[in-house]
Parts: sequence; structure tokens; C-alpha cells
Amino acid sequence: MFFGVGGAAALSMPAAPAAVAPAAASAAVLPADVSGQQFDIATDTTFAPFEFRDGSGELVGIDMDLLRAIAAQQGFEVNIKSLGFDAALQALQANQVAGVIAGMSITEERKAVFDFSDPYFDSGVQMAVAKNDEQIKSYGDLAGKTVTAKRGSEGETFANSIKDQYGFTVKALADSATMYDNVKAGNSVAVFDDYPVLAYGVSQNNGLKIVTDKEQGSSYGFAVNKGQNPELLAAFNTGLAELKANGEYDKILDKYLATAETQEQGGFFELVKDSFPALMKGLWLTLVATMLSLIVALVLGVLFGFFKVSESRILRGIATVYVAIFRGTPLLVQAFFFYFGLPQMTGQPLDVLSAGVLTLSLNAGAYMTEIVRGGIQSVDPGQLEASRSLGLGYVTSMRRVVVPQAVKIMTPSFINQFVITLKDTSLLAVIGFAELTYQGQQIYASNFRTGETLLIVAALYFIVITILTQLSNVLDRKFNK
Repeated sequence: MFFGVGGAAALSMPAAPAAVAPAAASAAVLPADVSGQQFDIATDTTFAPFEFRDGSGELVGIDMDLLRAIAAQQGFEVNIKSLGFDAALQALQANQVAGVIAGMSITEERKAVFDFSDPYFDSGVQMAVAKNDEQIKSYGDLAGKTVTAKRGSEGETFANSIKDQYGFTVKALADSATMYDNVKAGNSVAVFDDYPVLAYGVSQNNGLKIVTDKEQGSSYGFAVNKGQNPELLAAFNTGLAELKANGEYDKILDKYLATAETQEQGGFFELVKDSFPALMKGLWLTLVATMLSLIVALVLGVLFGFFKVSESRILRGIATVYVAIFRGTPLLVQAFFFYFGLPQMTGQPLDVLSAGVLTLSLNAGAYMTEIVRGGIQSVDPGQLEASRSLGLGYVTSMRRVVVPQAVKIMTPSFINQFVITLKDTSLLAVIGFAELTYQGQQIYASNFRTGETLLIVAALYFIVITILTQLSNVLDRKFNK
């Protein structure tokens, strides 16, 4: 057990989960025959010390080390997808991944949907407040106030179980770093979180202090879809038991939990240096997704734009429906649909890049359709009529007379849509696409320097957009003299 004292915390070794009754769906361990196979496994993005990224951008933590050690021992390979907790569960239900390991509490409600491994960690819940807060010292001080907890976590369950007794309100947020920032900003007075996660955060100078003892929580387990992948589940259980028997399990826990000394943080420029490789990787993926999306969107925009001004009612109707759908629904909803919903409906999973490019392309294409339509219709209709009267056909008149004039009108709007699409890539972070915003989230999730990290991310966006906008303007002046 540990107690918050100023900015430091001491964490003792948790009781071995081996003493807990197995919570797997099947009591009998099946023969594991997964040697040589590869499995996609989803995890959270920010749940240190169970999963987080180190300074080099490598995904590490208790869950990650356990999973990799079990995979090596049982002879199978894992491809870990860092999606976020909610997205990880959706990916599993959509059969985008074979399993989830994300500090996931084993509950009766979840056991109705998923099959769980034997427990690999016994958790618990504690409450923390801002480091300089001297008013909140116990649950009794929360009356009339708002606290925060991670959505779907044991902390949220516990907070909701006592909120009526102590008269406070619970606000659920997506991840630990966001919760801690919410408390430091004064929007919530306290946070309920799993005790090793809070202890790690305090040790990394997250600006909080722990003020309560550990409450009994549930156990964490590795999950697969109900009735699916029993061999993988059996292999995980077998590997976990062997890791406990040979002492490797205790070594992994000691690596992340035995010491929780407060770490001193470097200056701003040191943060820039440390985060630069990960941010450059994210920036590259941002540009790749933007370029691919804009190429497809431009084709769609031109095609449906001409449909919109076509003499055919059918073509105009098709273009109108397309534009209405993709301009009338949020981009975020579209991203979730293409990555999670469509695979559930068709049985054909999409990788995150394909789903992201598809989302951005169709969305930007709808806006480009209206740009093309507006550009064409802004050309004086007399120009088309004059060319037709000279004996030119409709297609030739459009190509030779109308379109060249329309392009000059459309170019500024195309440049604007280019900038919008580049910024919209940040929304793909919710489905685990490792673009620039996602990489920034990974960085501040482990060092809790949210403001400084977001400042660096914003500066990179500003620099890139400014350069590309200036380049686009130069090309506009060159080709549209």
C-alpha cells in the first residue's frame, strides 16, 4: 500500500494474482496450438505503468512485457495495436483484433461478452487531488463537488458506488492524463484511478497527491470474444502460469512497480529533443494520409461535381445524396463507422490507414464536389451558350471554355480544403492512427507535460500548413496567370 506525501509515493509489491480464482470462461485449459501464428492484440494508449510509450516511442509497460514474454514462450507472435480503451473493445467486437490487454477489469457484465484469461494483476482504487489542495483529504470533503474517473474503469465504478453517500458528481473521461489535467485545471477536485496508475503518475510529477488508502478492486485479465480464440486464451493462461513459476512475472512487476521515486523533469528544449523522433514519425504519417486522401478526394470531387451540373437527373441525384451524407454527418462518426462498423457488417476488416484514408477521402470529396459545382456555375452561362452556337459540343465546350475559367475560381477553395483535410487527420487518433496528434498524446500520457507537448504539436502543424499553403499559392499564381 502507498500513501501520497507531497509529490512522492512509495509502492509496495501487490499480492500475487495467483491466489485469485481463475476468471476465464473455461475452467479447463485447452491444449494450446498457436505456435507460429500471429495475432493482432489491441491495447489502451495511455495507462502507465501497464501500457505507455518510452522515450524512444516503444510501447512498454506491465501488460506489454507480460504479453510479449508469454508470446515468446508459447511460440506465437503479436502485433500490438494501441487504440485507446473504448476503441480497443470495439475493435475486438468487430473482429479487427484477436484479443485485448489493457488493464481491463474482469466484471460479470464483461464476462457476458468476452472470455477472460486467469487474472494477471489484482488492482484497487485510490483518490488523488491537486498537489497544492489542502481542502480535500477524504471522501467526506467531496460534498457538492465534481470528481473524475476513467470511463469504464474500476475507478469510475467505485466512485459511482459512493457518490450518493458523499454527495458528489462523477465526470467520466477517456484517459488518465486527461483526468489529471482536469483536476489540475480545477474542473474537478479529485480523481479516482487504479492505484498503480496513480502511483506512477505521482512519481512522474503529474501534479497530484494521493489522499486515501487503497480500496479493494477487481482483477485484470486478457480478453477475447466470447467463444472465439480458445487456443490463444489457453496459451496465455499456460504462459502466465509458467512466468509466475519461474519468477519472470515478479521481475516484470518489479521493473515498473518496485520503485516509484519522483522523477525530475528536464527543460522545454530537452522535451523537444526527446519527443522529436516520435513527432516526426507522426508528422510523416499525417502527410501521407493527407496526400492519399486529397488525391482520391479530388477525383471524387471532379466526378461528382460534374454530376451536379449534369443534364441527367439521375446523375444529379446520385451526387446530391453523396454530398448530403458526407457533409451531413460528423467526420468522427464516419471514422468509427469505416473502422469498426463496416467490418462488423461485412466481415472484412480494414487496417487503420485504409479506414482513415477512406474516411478523409469521402468527406473531403463531398466538399470538393461543391467547390467544383460552384466553380463551374460561377462561369457566365453565356460562355457555354456562345461556344455551343459556334458548333462545339457540350463536352468540348466544357473542356475548352468553361472548365479553364472555373479552375481559376476553384483553386483558392481547393487550397483551403487541403489545409482542412490535413488538420482533420488529427481526428483519426481516436481509431489508433499514429499521426501527429496521436504521437503527442502518447508523449504527454507518460510524462504528464500536456501543455508543453501540445504547444510543440501545434507549432509543427502551424509550420507545415504555412509552408504548404505558401507552396500552393505559388503554384496557383504560376498556372493561373
